Amino acid sequence: MKYIVKSAIITVAAICFLSAAVLAGEGNWGLGYPVPGSTPQGNESADYLKKFDAYFVGNAAERTLYLTFDAGFENGNTAVILDTLKSNNVPAAFFLVGTYIRDNPELIKRMAEEGHIVANHTMSHPDMSAIMDKAAFTHELTGTEEIYKSVTGSEMPKFYRPPSGKYSEENMKMAQEAGYKTIFWSLAYVDWNVDKQPTKEEAFAKLIPRVHPGAVILLHSTSKTNALILDELIKRYRDMGYEFRGIEELGR
Repeated sequence: MKYIVKSAIITVAAICFLSAAVLAGEGNWGLGYPVPGSTPQGNESADYLKKFDAYFVGNAAERTLYLTFDAGFENGNTAVILDTLKSNNVPAAFFLVGTYIRDNPELIKRMAEEGHIVANHTMSHPDMSAIMDKAAFTHELTGTEEIYKSVTGSEMPKFYRPPSGKYSEENMKMAQEAGYKTIFWSLAYVDWNVDKQPTKEEAFAKLIPRVHPGAVILLHSTSKTNALILDELIKRYRDMGYEFRGIEELGR
């Protein structure tokens, strides 16, 4: 994934769809899909993550989906995505960096007014797992909170997604102590490269076979492909018997 903000390029680790050999409690979030249509294997188990108010998947016994979007900059696709969500009555969570919230106040207000969660993707998109100082870690969250409140007049919902999925046990503990739930994902595809967007067929080839009960779906709102396919994607998931819920239900 790459976030391009004017002249700055923030490089983000590519999504890994294979199980990663990492030390327990730290690494880059990765997934393996051994059985199509079933909960994938993550670096950590759902039970382990829950100890830190962290989640990557919902209840595997319920045909529910949780739709989330990440963004570090705006390139004109978000309004279309919001239109589609509204017309289909689907809730979503937008994990946004502080500069995005600052630079796009009208979109942020619209997200909140239409019932979506605007969630914390940190202030500057660093490797949060490398930040051992609690004050520095918390500042990445509170800085984004302050901008959100200045834009909306409301407190920011306490949901956080680690940039690039880079995490550690200590990292999750600090987020938990700050009152946050850490949200990973259980379904994603390579949609982030704005210069090499997947075709509709390529997108559906990943997003349909790998969907599963309780899936937390990560998409990027910078993706033109996502803006084009979202309406059909929602309808296809519903035809498969799924319903959409907000991430506030994770862990209940």
